[in-house]
Amino acid sequence: MSDYLIDGENGQPIFLFAHGAGAGMDHEFMASVAQGLAKKGIQVIRFNFPYMAKRAEDGKKRPPDRAPKLLEAYQQVISEYAKDKAIVIGGKSMGGRMASLLADEESVAAVACLGFPFHPPGKPENYKGEHLATVKKPLLILQGERDTFGKKEEFGEFALSESVQVEFLPDGDHSFKPRKRSGFTEQGNIDLTVQRIATFVFDVYGEVYGEK
Repeated sequence: MSDYLIDGENGQPIFLFAHGAGAGMDHEFMASVAQGLAKKGIQVIRFNFPYMAKRAEDGKKRPPDRAPKLLEAYQQVISEYAKDKAIVIGGKSMGGRMASLLADEESVAAVACLGFPFHPPGKPENYKGEHLATVKKPLLILQGERDTFGKKEEFGEFALSESVQVEFLPDGDHSFKPRKRSGFTEQGNIDLTVQRIATFVFDVYGEVYGEK
């Protein structure tokens, strides 16, 4: 696995932040969120899944690894950084879904998902969120209102546990980008994302460890 990208300082609450299927840990969206969280006092660790690490080495595009390999890679990162206490994990799209599948791990305190891929665009029958109906730990989903992987109006059909908290980014697509005519901005939605995740992480650390 490639090296980590770390924003923030040692000793701060930790957020492991996994990338989506098509872009690696250094993508602009990932960097903007990570740096924003670091400014709020959270240490963010980004990493590349194995297939993306290979792409970074030779420049050749590859499809994502199969779920078992992705989960194994994520578990390795968790074991590296959750040495003495459970931490908050999450990710963008595919990375968030992988994190949610690890919610029951002892070293995971909570999960934050940015743009959860409930189904491929135009294929709601290929639902990927069944496990969210039974998750027991705090799980935050930040979703663009227009996300074709799960739009706001579809959420009434999704079975979600009481532990799942959902917040919508105004007029956002899967990357949280709003339409110009909406009056909202991409930066505004990034700022909102950072604020929501920061509040979530600090709340979790406060409840579990009495930290502020």
